[in-house]
Amino acid sequence: MTDWKKKLGFIVPSWNTVMEYECQRLAPDGVSVHFTRIAHTNDDEETLLHMIHEVPALATLLAHAKLDAICFGCTGGSFVRPTMDREISDLIREKTGIPATTTATALVEAMREMHIARVAIASPYPQWLNERLVSFLAGKGIEVVREKGLNTECPAFLPPERSRELAREVDCPEADGIFISCTNFRALEGVEELEAELGKPVLTSNTTTMWHTLRTAGFEGQAQRGGKLMREHLTVSPAQRVGAKGARPVREKVG
Repeated sequence: MTDWKKKLGFIVPSWNTVMEYECQRLAPDGVSVHFTRIAHTNDDEETLLHMIHEVPALATLLAHAKLDAICFGCTGGSFVRPTMDREISDLIREKTGIPATTTATALVEAMREMHIARVAIASPYPQWLNERLVSFLAGKGIEVVREKGLNTECPAFLPPERSRELAREVDCPEADGIFISCTNFRALEGVEELEAELGKPVLTSNTTTMWHTLRTAGFEGQAQRGGKLMREHLTVSPAQRVGAKGARPVREKVG
């Protein structure tokens, strides 16, 4: 097939085996997805920060495929420092001339799109990384009302049932929505079920990443899976976006 509607590129951590699997299933008809790997085999801060140095070379390789957008697909690696997401996107654009985004940017834009001002977070992260995510979102005007991490590295071995269980654990009346963090944490299979059960948007690192990368590429079309964000908000124009409402601090830590 040569008449692709859009071609998307992703820079994915080397140990990640979930993002490719889920993004291939999220891609609408006529959209191709292409991946390259960035060295990453543990979740300490030094490793996460070091990844930014490898981005220009990897983005250059992806650009050979004449892509419509490139995304840095590591959640923690794009929020570990407050401005990391913008720094990475700028590097990719400057090096390739291709529109770029990151998973951290995507999750914020998705929460704004879905009017999520207060969010509950389910993640496989150690507590220090959950705290960084809380701080990152606070800087964007989004309150974390509840959060829990599993203190697990390379969570791809966990079944999708575990992310569903964790989402139910962190859900609370104060939360406008649930965010299941980490592109290497299987969650896609449970999004539709959780939204029906909990009555609120359920976002994941991979659904928000695919949604915003498609938006960044200028995609116009429909998606068949990925929850309300992908099915109902993919082609809404940027001019129609409504920012997240103000929020008061009500954060509660679980466990």
